Amino acid sequence: MTKWVYTFGDGQAEGNASLRNLLGGKGANLAEMCSLGLPVPPGFTIPTEVCTWFYAHDRKYPLDLAQQVDAALKHVGKLAGRSFGDRENPLLVSVRSGARASMPGMMDTVLNLGLNDETVEAVARLSNNPRFAYDSYRRFITMYSNVVLELEHHDFEDILEEYKDHKGYTLDTEMTAEDWKAIIVSFKHCVAENLGKPFPQDPHEQLWGAIGAVFGSWMNARAIKYRELHSIPESWGTAVNVQAMVFGNMGDTSATGVAFTRNPSTGTKELYGEFLINAQGEDVVAGIRTPQDITEAARIAAGSTKPSLEAAMPEAYRELVRIYGLLENHYRDMQDLEFTVQQGKLWMLQTRNGKRTARAALRIAVDLANEGLISQEEAVKRVDPASLDQLLHPTIDPKATRLQFSTGLPASPGAATGEIVFTSEEAEEARKAKRKCILVRVETSPEDIHGMHAAEGILTTRGGMTSHAAVVARGMGKPCVSGAGSIRIDMATGTMTCAGKVLKRGDFITIDGGNGQVLVGEVAMLQPELSGEFAALMEWADKARRLKIRTNAETPLDARTAVKFGAEGIGLCRTEHMFFEGERIIAMREMILADDEKGRRVALAKLLPMQRSDFVKLFEIMKGLPVTIRLLDPPLHEFLPHEPREIQEVAEAMGASAEKLRIRALELRESNPMLGFRGCRLAVAYPEIAEMQARAIFEAAIEVERRTGAMVTPEVMVPLVMTKPELDLVKARIDAMALAVAKETGVTVPYQVGTMIELPRAALRAGEIAGAAEFFSFGTNDLTQTTLGISRDDAGNFLGSYKARGILAEDPFVTLDQEGVGELVKIAVARGKATRAGLKLGLCGEHGGDPASIAFCESIGLDYVSCSPFRVPIARLAAAQAALGKVTKAEG
Repeated sequence: MTKWVYTFGDGQAEGNASLRNLLGGKGANLAEMCSLGLPVPPGFTIPTEVCTWFYAHDRKYPLDLAQQVDAALKHVGKLAGRSFGDRENPLLVSVRSGARASMPGMMDTVLNLGLNDETVEAVARLSNNPRFAYDSYRRFITMYSNVVLELEHHDFEDILEEYKDHKGYTLDTEMTAEDWKAIIVSFKHCVAENLGKPFPQDPHEQLWGAIGAVFGSWMNARAIKYRELHSIPESWGTAVNVQAMVFGNMGDTSATGVAFTRNPSTGTKELYGEFLINAQGEDVVAGIRTPQDITEAARIAAGSTKPSLEAAMPEAYRELVRIYGLLENHYRDMQDLEFTVQQGKLWMLQTRNGKRTARAALRIAVDLANEGLISQEEAVKRVDPASLDQLLHPTIDPKATRLQFSTGLPASPGAATGEIVFTSEEAEEARKAKRKCILVRVETSPEDIHGMHAAEGILTTRGGMTSHAAVVARGMGKPCVSGAGSIRIDMATGTMTCAGKVLKRGDFITIDGGNGQVLVGEVAMLQPELSGEFAALMEWADKARRLKIRTNAETPLDARTAVKFGAEGIGLCRTEHMFFEGERIIAMREMILADDEKGRRVALAKLLPMQRSDFVKLFEIMKGLPVTIRLLDPPLHEFLPHEPREIQEVAEAMGASAEKLRIRALELRESNPMLGFRGCRLAVAYPEIAEMQARAIFEAAIEVERRTGAMVTPEVMVPLVMTKPELDLVKARIDAMALAVAKETGVTVPYQVGTMIELPRAALRAGEIAGAAEFFSFGTNDLTQTTLGISRDDAGNFLGSYKARGILAEDPFVTLDQEGVGELVKIAVARGKATRAGLKLGLCGEHGGDPASIAFCESIGLDYVSCSPFRVPIARLAAAQAALGKVTKAEG
């Protein structure tokens, strides 16, 4: 016979903490506490397997479940000295959910089950406290009617509030037994009126109704949404815990509360929580009464005049302190406890690893390691790498009021406030005037780099999590909300509209890049503080990891930020970002407009000293660390203006014909520029561009070596290669320039030439390409686009539907598609190394900052990943966890 029920009580349990998947978190920990000899009311757990059966068999139960539940009820009754359904000495129970993953408040609970018109009188007689008995009965009717019978909770609250107003009462505690009796009559009438049948009096009918409601709540809307947000599989199911009731509402010697063994906001080692005297569990969280502090220190700090648990119930407090120390040592983690004091005796109703903020998680992990409860390696595995984002950027003060205007995608973390500007030029003007601004665009392009740099944050109405705005904002460490599609921008009137609300140029908004909210007005911020625990955890992570962590950077600010966060070099310097400012864009446009190679070389000669100066700064900041410089990649048309007014302005500035500029812009316009005239194709058609960049690289390396004495070994990366002949041709120009510079200066610069693998054909022909390339860097942004045939800028229109229907588990531009794109990466690694054993291997797409993707990179033996500066700590921690064998979400 299959075992469907697991009992616990009186120091004995049929389960333990290791059976979490079967018994759920609550049931496993109740059994564990029982085995530890802690005061736990007896009960039993119906495991998650029954939930799975329930949904697989049209919401029916296994045939032998009822028999096992009856046997368990008798066992619990024997331990409690009562009998379920007995008119003279009734056992009352609670029925609670308990999934294997903690889902606080998402599923349903019923307390005081077993009460009816007869058993309530027995409880009143046995307790010698009629008020308590009828208070418990009215609570049961309310909770059961809401959870099981699906009546609205407010129907009962309205009846109660109207009665209290009539009687002149303020608090529930002023109600007498006679008052509660009158309320119970009204409550039962409400049920009968709404359902056309009386409130159920049979305790067994009540029990199976509650069990069904708990299993049913696994699929309620809030539980489904919670699972979606926290990637909890539907197939896990929930357990049901049936437990003998203990009562915190039996007068002034009884209470109920919730406590954490450490402060869940700060991580400070202190008993933290709240309780209520003469109350049941839901009173603490319902907000009807103001909870009291657990400790005297907390009461004094809060300025409360109500007694703490420490003062009001010193014996129960001392027992709670003993148990909290025992449980934290046993579980080796901060615990979230629920307890009830019944007539002076403390009972434990739950323990679980407590939810905590990122800052608290960091401190608790480091403190537990320093206290010797866990190892440094375990501390490294305890902190979610993605949560570090909360520590590196300004965030909105949780106490601040939020007036929401719209929502989009949380594209780059942090928060920023500023006045609305609609163009990059306006953003620069605002910055010069020392006014903070938010750049609001339909979408950004490389031409907006200067405006993005000037703004405090970026808001776009189009684009996904890996759109241009998102990628560049993350690289700059600026907050970004992208794809806020409900906003309509009217450039003519200088307004933005959403759901009838209108904001105009100059109005202040706040964006929250952590959750995608766009808020009206200025909202208070909290600035990041990197604590000593942060440095300690990073040091332990660095000891554990194998993967090197580089950064994507092309500005001195980016490079310095990345070094501060522990970057070990630059894995991607996108040189195109260096050409969009001031005199550079003019010289770039002159080069594009030139009629022949001679004209192009004249313009490139103007760009050479600027480019060389850029590389000098990066080499000096990186102090001998590797720097990978990608040759010019984007389509040339991105450097040209397109609006008639802009064309005229540029033509006048350059002394060129506006018509010629317009015609050239039209000539360069492409139907699909992502797959057009870009990458190495530019260097094949116009090798002089690659020559200028190569010269700038080698001359900068020589200058820095002369200044500092440090050897610089640049890595020159050729983008978008699909064949070896392409790379051969471009590499020959780079090598020729290296020889020319060596001849001119008498200094030979050591360097490497490699390529980005960002096309499926390049991955498949990696064996050939490795004959010319000394390193591969996987450009997984474009490799994902070209493999899946999905534009990252437009994918937001349908990826949500794909995830909701289970077609894709994750956004492939956020977490690497290991089965498709990842398979191509593995093929390229194997074939490349077969040709060149010492081939250096890296990844420089946005996936370089994603923990699950980093775990994949570790598993296939890449040498490094490269990510935006503010994701360097995340990558360091994720790489350490991958090396320590922690299973990530994407791996299951």
